[in-house]
This record gives sequence, structure tokens and C-alpha cells, in this order.
Amino acid sequence: MNQLEQLKQYTTIVADTGDFQTMKAFAPRDATTNPSLILKAVQKDEYTPLLEKAVREHGSKSNAEITDHLLITFGLEILKIVPGRVSTETDARLSFDTAGIIAKGRALIALYQAADIPRERILIKIASTWEGIRAAEVLEREGIHCNMTLLFALPQAVACAEARATLISPFVGRIYDWYKKSTGQEYSGADDPGVQSVQRIYNYYRKFGYPTEVMGASFRNTSQITELAGCDLLTISPELLQKLAESNAPVTRKLTVDSAKSADVEKLSLDEIRFRSMLNDDAMGTEKLAEGIRLFCADAVKLEKMIEALR
Repeated sequence: MNQLEQLKQYTTIVADTGDFQTMKAFAPRDATTNPSLILKAVQKDEYTPLLEKAVREHGSKSNAEITDHLLITFGLEILKIVPGRVSTETDARLSFDTAGIIAKGRALIALYQAADIPRERILIKIASTWEGIRAAEVLEREGIHCNMTLLFALPQAVACAEARATLISPFVGRIYDWYKKSTGQEYSGADDPGVQSVQRIYNYYRKFGYPTEVMGASFRNTSQITELAGCDLLTISPELLQKLAESNAPVTRKLTVDSAKSADVEKLSLDEIRFRSMLNDDAMGTEKLAEGIRLFCADAVKLEKMIEALR
């Protein structure tokens, strides 16, 4: 049994890609997309027709609206392949606009529902800013399920759970990147700060009984993935899915509800001031959140320029 098959015994595997062929090859339950992945996909010849179709059918609308239709087009194709859910991202330029995120989340769900897709199969991805978390709280009350992304620090995770978000995506690899650059050290296995961050969040959620799902994301190597065996979900790139499928090394479960319940974790009480203060005290979390939003915004602009060029 290869590592991917072993991992599937403990954890739900999610494909982190906009590439349909990859999904067919590795049979994940769910799939996640983001502006960067969609931008990467539409630059491939086999996916360019989807971009052209979105522009052709919605050319009278704004570039931002056409982008939404493009995201939905990808989502609909993905849902033909995976049996579970697809995550579709809100515009990162709305990351500090609660009302704007709520409106965008409702609009994306409406487009899926117009295509006869039940909202249970959709996760709306929102950056884990204070404003994004407040938007998720409203959307979740309306039965619109949210995937809280760009999550790097425990206060973000706690606030998301308190807001009853369906799922969070803590970014393992980007945390690793920051510490490697900051300290000049190489990290591996259980010593990896990105791995430790997800372990801490998982233990917090399970110890205090939060139902919010934890989905480790943004991996740099298979060691980070196997160290999180037992996490609710793991979203993995095609390259790393391939490496897992090619290895027969043993995978043992590292995260369990029982061990989480005995973890030495203190419950946090957060309001907006405490949230902002704790996040500000975390240099890594602050820097990676800001950088992540900037990168997603830049890729959204690039996507809109491609749309504009086809008008």
C-alpha cells in the first residue's frame, strides 16, 4: 500500500489544483482552488476554452463578474469529478470589507444554485482577517459554508471556530518558509513549525469540542503531510500527491481526538482588540497574512487582464 493509500485511512485527501486531469488520477474527495491556481490553469491550452467561454457568454459584464463566472465554470467541472465539495475563493481585494465579502459569497452561491448545485457541495473561501471572519459568521448562519484561508496563527483559528466556520485551511508550507528564512535553519518532521502550528490548532479544536474542520494546506514536502496524518483533511498539490503515490514508506497516525483531549492547551477569550493584538504580536502570522492577500490580489488582477484582452 503506497503512502497516499495509507494516508486516506486516517485523513480526507483534497486536491489543491485547478487541473482536472490530476483530480481524475488521484481520486480525492474534495478539491480546492484559488486565484493563483485558476490563473495557472487557464494559461494551459486545454483550459483556455473555459476562459474564452466565460468571456463570450458574459462579455457585457464587468471583468470581476466574468472572473466569478470563470471560477464557477471551473467549480462545475471539478464537481463532475470529485464526490464531495469544491472550494471557490472570494476576491482577495475584499479581504477587509465585511459587507463586500458577504455579498460576494452570496453571489457565488447563487451562481452555483442556478446550475443546480446544492450549497452543501460548496465552500466559499475567505481570507482569515477579522473582517473575513465576521463575514463568515453571517454566511454560515445563512447556510453558506466557508473555508477560512490564509490562516497562520492560533488567534485566527480560534476566531474562526467561534464564528462557526465550517472549515479552516492553515498554511503549513508558508509558515515553514518564514521560519526557514528568518532563522536560516532547515526544519523537518515533527520539528517543522508549520506542522506544529496545525497540530496545536487541531488539539485546541478537539479539546474544546469545536466542530470546525481542520484542513492542512500549502505543503512543501511529503514529510509535512505524513506528520499530519489524522488531521481532518489535507489539501495537496499534484506534485506531492504523485510522490505519495510512488512511496511505500509506512504512514502512522499522528493526530487523534484522544491525544488532543489530553493536550496542555489554554482556552483563549477573543474580542476584536485581543485578536488584533495577538496577531500583531505574531510577526510570522502578520507578515504571511499580508503577503498572501497581496499575492492573491495580484493574481486576480492578472486574470482580469487576460479577460480584458479577450473582449
